[in-house]
Amino acid sequence: MGLALSLPVLATTPLDTHLEAQQAQAALQERIDAADDESRAMLEELRRLEGETRRLRLENQRLAPGLETRAERLDRREAALEALADTRQALPELQQALIERLAAWVDADLPFLVEQRRGRVEALRASLTDPDLDDAERLERILAAWRAELDYGREMDAWRGTLDAGEARREVDFLRLGRVGLYYLTPDGRQGGVWLAEPGRWDALDDAQRRQVRQGLRMARDQRAPELLRLPVSQPLEDDA
Repeated sequence: MGLALSLPVLATTPLDTHLEAQQAQAALQERIDAADDESRAMLEELRRLEGETRRLRLENQRLAPGLETRAERLDRREAALEALADTRQALPELQQALIERLAAWVDADLPFLVEQRRGRVEALRASLTDPDLDDAERLERILAAWRAELDYGREMDAWRGTLDAGEARREVDFLRLGRVGLYYLTPDGRQGGVWLAEPGRWDALDDAQRRQVRQGLRMARDQRAPELLRLPVSQPLEDDA
């Protein structure tokens, strides 16, 4: 008669199966919940970025005109700086040309206050080599001299000075009507003349013209009310036709 051995047999009961299913379901739910949390976080971040994008777009639209204006200003400033560099390079030559043109104008103009005006030109020439002056100061002096010359054309002036007539020198009263007429009258009123620019000489005035010069002298010295003067002119009158 043989022996019979009894071994334990492991069997899966319905309860064990149910527990495993619950655990698997719980693990799956955790993964789903984690995925949902991550999705919600990504969705919130997406909404935040969309809001930031809209805000930046509106801000850009608001700032765009000002940025365009600033860009235009920068372009103009860059162009101005380039032009300034070119101007600074050409400035010494320009200053020299302005002085020489002024000197030529004085030499060709009516002969009034000649020493004073030529002295002004020589002072400008000396300023070109003055190390204590910068370009701005030199240019300002040149422009001031030009303004003074231009003002002569709008002024009525009278002064006493010396008339050089050949070898003779005499003290006379000068009358200048802008750049139209230059006249002189001796203190006794017996002699007078008008400068004729074209031939470059003085021409004698008659009695009536000398009386007109005397009136003009009084007007220039604020001793008489302004009135019309009938005098020959120094500069030739040109017909526009």
